[in-house]
Amino acid sequence: MSTQEKQLEDLLLAEKVNKQNEIVLYNDDVNTFDHVIDTLMYACEHTPEQAEQCSIIVHYKGKCTVKTGSLSELKPRCSMLLDAGLSAEIV
Repeated sequence: MSTQEKQLEDLLLAEKVNKQNEIVLYNDDVNTFDHVIDTLMYACEHTPEQAEQCSIIVHYKGKCTVKTGSLSELKPRCSMLLDAGLSAEIV
C-alpha cells in the first residue's frame, strides 16, 4: 500500500469516527414562516438570515438540516423544536 493510499484510508476512517449528528427539520402545513424562524433563532441560535434560509429550504425541499453536533448538544435543541410544534428529528 502506498503512502498516499494509507493517508486516504486514515482520512476516511477519521471522517467516519467524527461523524456528527444532525437535527433535520421537516415541512408541515401548520406553522408559519415567522414561527419557524423565531423558533430556529431561539432553539438553534441561528441568525435571522440563517433561520429564514432554513425555513425557505424546508418549505421547498421538504426538509433541512438545521444544526449539527454531538447527540448531547442536539437533544435539548430538538426537544425545543418539538415543544414549539415543529417536526424534527436527530439523525
